[in-house]
Amino acid sequence: MFKMIRKIIIVLLIVIGATTVQAQNAKSLLDEVSKKVQGYSNIVIDFKYSLNNPAENVSQETRGDVTLQGNKYLLKIMGTEQMYDGKKLHIVVPEDEEINISSQDEEDGASITPSKMLTFYKEGYSYKLDVVKDIKGRKIQFVKLMPIDSKSDLKEILLGIDKQTKHIYKMIQKQNNGTNVTIIVNSFKTNQPLSKTLFVFDESKYENYYINRLD
Repeated sequence: MFKMIRKIIIVLLIVIGATTVQAQNAKSLLDEVSKKVQGYSNIVIDFKYSLNNPAENVSQETRGDVTLQGNKYLLKIMGTEQMYDGKKLHIVVPEDEEINISSQDEEDGASITPSKMLTFYKEGYSYKLDVVKDIKGRKIQFVKLMPIDSKSDLKEILLGIDKQTKHIYKMIQKQNNGTNVTIIVNSFKTNQPLSKTLFVFDESKYENYYINRLD
């Protein structure tokens, strides 16, 4: 679950290569998104997360927020905090009074670095421009990504991009088992004043917690 959520956050900051004429148009749009992302000193996103599978009668909805600065991030969702300081990932679970600390492998697709944010889906997907929808007075251009691997559990991803701001507004991930994961960005703030200790793990704050160092 945690890895899937981290990958979804990466999808919100994506740039992809292309070959066909329509895909080239999609690439141009996504390149604009990427260029904007690279120009910000930090990004703070508040989002709505929902997971649905009608066949299995599964429906889940929550809100979360993530702060990104360089290759560091702080993600809060489902009662947990996930903080990556550039070397170690700290997952704090207050309900269990437990903290898991692990290193992030550069070759691991789940690890978050600036380069991975911008190239995560560069290989393994075909894509094209999809529909344009008017949502709350905003023109949202959707881009459809389809996995090249026929054995993938993923059916397709729809990225909705605000044509005016060039920010990601919505992401819909459709899986072959009927599960749909949707992220809607409620607010997208940039260049915010951040505490110098935001990405620093302070063990003294968790005196009664069990700390599980995985490596």
